[in-house]
Amino acid sequence: MTFNLTRIISYPAPARLGVFILALLSIWLPLAIPIYSLLKSDPNLAKILTMGLMFIAFIILLRFWSQKVYQDSHWLKRYGLVGTRQNGIDLLNGLSIGLLFTLGLFVLEAILGWVIFKPPSAFLLRIVAEGLVSALGIGLAEELLFRGWFLDELERDYAPNTVLWANALIFALLHFLKPIEEIIRTFPTFPALILLGLTLVWAKRSGSQRLGICIGIHAGLVWGYYILNVGQVLQYTGKVSPWITGIDNNPIAGAMGIFFLGILAVWMRRRAVISGKTKPPVDT
Repeated sequence: MTFNLTRIISYPAPARLGVFILALLSIWLPLAIPIYSLLKSDPNLAKILTMGLMFIAFIILLRFWSQKVYQDSHWLKRYGLVGTRQNGIDLLNGLSIGLLFTLGLFVLEAILGWVIFKPPSAFLLRIVAEGLVSALGIGLAEELLFRGWFLDELERDYAPNTVLWANALIFALLHFLKPIEEIIRTFPTFPALILLGLTLVWAKRSGSQRLGICIGIHAGLVWGYYILNVGQVLQYTGKVSPWITGIDNNPIAGAMGIFFLGILAVWMRRRAVISGKTKPPVDT
């Protein structure tokens, strides 16, 4: 007896999401568990390898899911990952926005005397290049997951406003899985992550459902922080509480980071409203 995969279309969104996640885990775990066992002495390398394998498994499954469940051969286009000139421009624009917002936050804090800029500890161009590659990888993986596949599944069943908040809340929750003591200590990170999730949904809607601007903004924010953090360019003066500048020197874990993300969210929401919110991807 064979199971017709197209029947999954009739399932409610939570059930479809559950089927997909179980399928992904069944592919990934048999590969990830041996790697974690072999690399107990180097957990950082184990994490990099297993997360890379998860993304590869996700891409393979996503293609299968789109073609066999939804009978859609243009699966990347469906999720907004189109290889067009406009999507490339969106990517560069988003990258600039994210980078400038991150640098702007710390420039303002330097003017207020809360941080001091100092010479980088290593070759800055190498750090900039490494940060860009890493940030683009993170941006692509997370945006294809959250603003691509996950957003699409929600949009098939729910109203736009429900989709918006559900996507942002799940995005924040999955980035905030930690012991209860850490949740309490770093709580400002949670509303910041919700704001970022809202911002990126609005960004996609502002870009005619293309994913380029989401990847760009996400990568730009990560890139800017990578340059300043890994390059050891910043020194906090301690003149104000970490709840303002960011707990553990994480810029989004403080009031200033939330304020800057709020500005970005308002901007992207306005762009989404002007653009009409839900236009299909444009092949230009």
